[in-house]
Amino acid sequence: MRTFLEAVTGFPTFLFTVPLLVGAGFWLLVAVGAADSRTFDGDADLGALGLGGVPVAVAFSLWTGFAWAGSLGTVTLLQPSAFSWPTRALTGLATLITASSVAWWATRVIVRMLRRLHPDGPGPSTHSVGPIRTASAELADDGALQSDSPVPQLHGRRRAA
Repeated sequence: MRTFLEAVTGFPTFLFTVPLLVGAGFWLLVAVGAADSRTFDGDADLGALGLGGVPVAVAFSLWTGFAWAGSLGTVTLLQPSAFSWPTRALTGLATLITASSVAWWATRVIVRMLRRLHPDGPGPSTHSVGPIRTASAELADDGALQSDSPVPQLHGRRRAA
């Protein structure tokens, strides 16, 4: 447990631990209904990074989780072998860059899959068979509908006598 806490609170994993905790708090607020998952969508456009099509909070949370896990795993494996301060600093910097890059790639892959599952545009309606048209018709004195329109009659009203 001590090794885990040292790795989580040490460089560079700490740079991902704080956003991970903030993200977890945000999703807790979403779960209880105090926030909306699309709260930050107006603040950032992630399309240029290849992360568009999902809420910003989802992309950020995925990236943070992947980067945190990659950084934690790398630090846990490599830091014991780095004895001197410069070696630890260089290892930490390389871990920061690599974990961020791999997390971006993994997030991009997941976002692509999520975009396929939930496309932006609404799909075809299952409630109607053909195109929906509106027309008006008048009810004649003999009870028949009369209209000059060639489309199906959907609404009728009684003509005044």
